[in-house]
Amino acid sequence: MAYEQDVQRLEQIIAALDRRDLDLDEALRLFEEGVERLRAASSALGAAEASVRQLVEQADGSLGLADFNR
Repeated sequence: MAYEQDVQRLEQIIAALDRRDLDLDEALRLFEEGVERLRAASSALGAAEASVRQLVEQADGSLGLADFNR
């Protein structure tokens, strides 16, 4: 599933968990799904960050490695 879909589903899960009429079993199921979606989204972000680390042209015309962790 794509990062955007995971984030959208997380938002839906949060909204559902905010409802006071949710029974405990359903709340637990949604919480578990939310943890899985959060892990998937975090992993996708890590992969995207790794792919962004590439050679980029500096202002002086030289090439350097972009480090987005600064």
